Amino acid sequence: MSTDGLIVVDKPGGMTSHDVVARVRRLARTRRVGHGGTLDPMATGVLVIGVGRATRLLTYVIGAGKSYTATVRLGQATVTDDAEGDVISTTPAGQLTDAAVRAAFTALTGEIDQVPSAVSAIKINGQRAYQRVREGESVELPARRVTVSRLDVRAIRRDTPDVVDVDIDVTCSSGTYIRAIARDAGLALGVGGHLTALRRTAVGNFTLAEAATLADLEQRAPEVVNLPLDVAADRYFPRRDATAAEARTLSHGGPLDAAGLAGPYAVFGPDGGLIAIVSERDGRARAEIVLAPA
Repeated sequence: MSTDGLIVVDKPGGMTSHDVVARVRRLARTRRVGHGGTLDPMATGVLVIGVGRATRLLTYVIGAGKSYTATVRLGQATVTDDAEGDVISTTPAGQLTDAAVRAAFTALTGEIDQVPSAVSAIKINGQRAYQRVREGESVELPARRVTVSRLDVRAIRRDTPDVVDVDIDVTCSSGTYIRAIARDAGLALGVGGHLTALRRTAVGNFTLAEAATLADLEQRAPEVVNLPLDVAADRYFPRRDATAAEARTLSHGGPLDAAGLAGPYAVFGPDGGLIAIVSERDGRARAEIVLAPA
C-alpha cells in the first residue's frame, strides 16, 4: 500500500484526468485517489494527484494559481475552442501584424471577465456543460472574473498559409480557461482563434521539474507517492508547530489560541507529523480538516 501523500504527474496527451486517477489507483493499490484540477485530454503537464488522507488537501490545490505554455492558431474558430473540435469558421489571418497580435493578447491580461468555453466541465443544473453541447443543446455560460497575471507572447509563426500560430506563456488564477483566451484573442482580431497545444507547467508551487511520468510510476509501484502527506503540507501551507498539549486538543477537533498567522495553515505535532489544516477567526485557531491518524 502506498503512503498517504501527493504525486505530481506529467499527464500525457490523449488521457482524461480521470484516466490518470484510475491508473494511479491500480498502481497504488488503493481506491482513495483523486486529482487537484482537471486537464483536458489534449493537454499535457502538471496534474497533482492525492492518495489516501492527502486527497483532503486537493480542495486547496484546486484553488491554486496555474501556469501554462500554449499555442493559439489565429484564422480558425472551432466548436470547442481547441483542436479537438470541428472548425466552424475560417478567416484568412496572414495580414495581421505582429503588433496587432501582441496587442490582442495584452488586452486579455489583468483582472478580466471571461466567458468559459461552452464545452467546459462547469455544471448547469447538475449536468456538465460539455455534456449538454454533445447532446445538441446551445449553452451560454455567464462571465466569471479571473486574473491573468502574466501573458507573454513568445513567438509569432506564419508557417501555414492564412493562419498565424502564436506561442504564449500564461500564469493565471484558478478557473481561467486558456481555450477562452485563444477564442477571445481571435474574436478581437476578427479572424477567430483556437488552442492547438496546451501544457500546464505549474500548479501553485508544484512544477514540471518534479513531475513523474506514468512510466516512472509504473516502475516504482506501489510506492508511487513522491510527496508524503507531512512533506506536501509543509511545502504548500504556512507552518505552525504545536506543543504536545495543543496537538492533543487539535487532533480531537478542539480549537487553539490564535497565533496571528494568515490561514489556512498546517499545524504539526512535536513528532513532526501533520495534525490539521487550520484557519483563525474570532481569536481562535480552528481546524478546517483534521488529518492526524485516528
